[in-house]
Amino acid sequence: MLEGTVHVRTPDGLMETFIATPGGPGPFPVVVMYQNVGGMSPVLLHLARRVAAEGYYCALPDLYYRLGKIVIDPENKTPRVTALRKLVLDSLSDPEVMDDTAALLRHIGSDPAARRGPAGSVGFCMGGRFVVQAGAAFPEVFVANGSLFGTRMMTDAPDSPHKLLERLRGEVYFGFAEHDYALPLPQAQAFIALAEKQCAARWEADIHAGAHHGFSFPGRPVYQKAAAERSWERIFSMFQRQLKGDDK
Repeated sequence: MLEGTVHVRTPDGLMETFIATPGGPGPFPVVVMYQNVGGMSPVLLHLARRVAAEGYYCALPDLYYRLGKIVIDPENKTPRVTALRKLVLDSLSDPEVMDDTAALLRHIGSDPAARRGPAGSVGFCMGGRFVVQAGAAFPEVFVANGSLFGTRMMTDAPDSPHKLLERLRGEVYFGFAEHDYALPLPQAQAFIALAEKQCAARWEADIHAGAHHGFSFPGRPVYQKAAAERSWERIFSMFQRQLKGDDK
């Protein structure tokens, strides 16, 4: 495996981005990974390497770059860390993330290790929301999208994910937690009901029994292996179909 860091020029500066590839002869199908609230933590780098190990060019941008290098422990509930979490979240708007995505796609397009054509995405927490927004903003690019325990999936905002389902193409997977403080079960169920009526893409969804927000992060107290592996099985099967041409 090959890995390294690049700096992608955006309208607001240089966005540090972790790139992992399988190594050997490429180019490889592209997968963009969208961070959770914790930022570029070791567990996210581990998951990016896991995606690369399956045969993909995985790009993990640091969306907090406008504030500097910030990594937050989501399990730390002290007042100072809670205040920092609010600060970084308030500093990052969804349209800015789509601008960052456009810049990242331009950079990827110039990298010979990245295969031209359809790309995939996977995101966690707020990244689960960004996956849907990116799929709607760049439907000709993102055709295989995995959203795990997404936050703010049903709001009054014009770019709320539940309002974008008709714009998605290709395929999308939603993995929800039964016990999620950020997206309570009734909202997850309502989102799935909307997807049944409105989603233009091929889609699947799971509400993982007993799982909590953050269930896919190894080493965290909320990690639930069964839910995590079920989600990865669905996501990698989707990537195989949409990015490698195996329509099984």
